[in-house]
Amino acid sequence: MIDQFSILAYSSRAEIRKSERIVEEARQAGKQTAFLSHSHKDSALAKGLQGFLQSKGWLVYIDWEDTAMPSKPNRETAQKIKDKIKRFDWFLYLATANSASSRWCPWEIGYADGVKNVDKIVIIPTRDSAGHHHGNEYLDLYRNVNSAQGGGYGLFYSNNRGTLLENIRS
Repeated sequence: MIDQFSILAYSSRAEIRKSERIVEEARQAGKQTAFLSHSHKDSALAKGLQGFLQSKGWLVYIDWEDTAMPSKPNRETAQKIKDKIKRFDWFLYLATANSASSRWCPWEIGYADGVKNVDKIVIIPTRDSAGHHHGNEYLDLYRNVNSAQGGGYGLFYSNNRGTLLENIRS
């Protein structure tokens, strides 16, 4: 479980890389790529998570940073999202109250479940400022990001076995 305020601390970092051309650059550099499923109402959290994961050697795609995406969601948007989910190494689901009520996020994780290896789908459970936990409904199906014993964050299975984020390879 990650506190949302911890994620937000990364959102103002100037060195966060934008999503465009992320796949080609990441593959050349040997870095992990990930599609981030999130509610657009959580844009600051999405940017913060992008920065946090970038600090661990991952490059994270955020759809609204992509100038090739249609300005209004439509059928083309859905097709482009499907293509991105398949193309990136990982599918990440930022679990918040907003993503749970989103029309797109449940569709995206359902699509990812059908086209990606289950080991490449990761839930990022969060805790908001009121102490509410988000993401529990998915934790038993997929790996999740959580704090690791001894510090840092890792990818964990429901049996608490996992690997630090910076040690993950495709």
